[in-house]
Amino acid sequence: MRGRGPALVPGRGELSQTVVDALRGGRPPRYSPDTVARADPWGEDLQLALYLLYELHYRGFHEAADEREWDPDLLRLRRILETAMLDALHDELRGGPDSVAEAFGPLLVESAGPGGSASHHLERRGTLWQLREYAALRSLYHLKEADPHLWVVPRLTGRAKAAMVAVEYDEFGAGRAEDVHARLFADLMADLGLDPAYGRYLKHAPAPLLATVNLMSLFGLHRSLRGALVGHFACVEVTSSPGSRRLLHAMRRCGAGPAAERFYAEHVEADAVHEQVVRREVVGGLLADEPRLEADAAFGCAATVLLEERLDAHVTAAWKRNESALRLPLPPPAG
Repeated sequence: MRGRGPALVPGRGELSQTVVDALRGGRPPRYSPDTVARADPWGEDLQLALYLLYELHYRGFHEAADEREWDPDLLRLRRILETAMLDALHDELRGGPDSVAEAFGPLLVESAGPGGSASHHLERRGTLWQLREYAALRSLYHLKEADPHLWVVPRLTGRAKAAMVAVEYDEFGAGRAEDVHARLFADLMADLGLDPAYGRYLKHAPAPLLATVNLMSLFGLHRSLRGALVGHFACVEVTSSPGSRRLLHAMRRCGAGPAAERFYAEHVEADAVHEQVVRREVVGGLLADEPRLEADAAFGCAATVLLEERLDAHVTAAWKRNESALRLPLPPPAG
């Protein structure tokens, strides 16, 4: 059976093109070990190849059979690419935090300075075209918001499991389809004149954005990385409320529309509560049950901060040059 997901996009190098060809042609991927060895772990080619392979575990692609999700040849290639990304993360974070207190401490205090993140830029002097770019970029994450974090639920017990499910229940609209956070983000995109279709802006997304989405898929799909996924989830929740407040101000200042404002207003309130539950019950419960996973949780947090800072640097550097942060320009909004 063919998938119901978005269309495949052109490759950005030998690795990603071999994945595209394998999915379209229903055949094994053709690559050499030298190709993988030469690939930049943070480059466009490897990150797109990994994203395409991970997407088979979400909605797939309409040119690829659903059965390719567990194709052993594709899984073998995915594992090679994952290893390259994990090795690069461990190299860059060598000497980094190995305790939860050390990893999360700096995130609990808002800097009094101007800040260098995309949300700081958008709040102070962002323009409507920059808000549209930011929403198009983040759509690859927010239209699957909370999905990869659900993979950790069967791997948790007791306090951690109960608290994780409670937070995820809110993320999925507390039983109301119209309040699912991914739906709220789709409504935000419509307010900004963007196409809210799932995966629509994959071909626009640069490697630094793909890496942030690949990180949560990597952590989510491996039981051995459950501590890192909890660290990633906690990092997202701890930093979400302040960033959402800045983006809410930016949306209001630029007249982005009521749905655009609602998405971030919802996150200002909900994630301020979620932060406490995640830190005390999800992280605290996990470490009470499995104290040996503390270094993994710290690594998950540090890896998230590293890749988010890299994405912020990419986006703000382009905007300061008055250039697009996307690989391809967005079409103008209808009307």
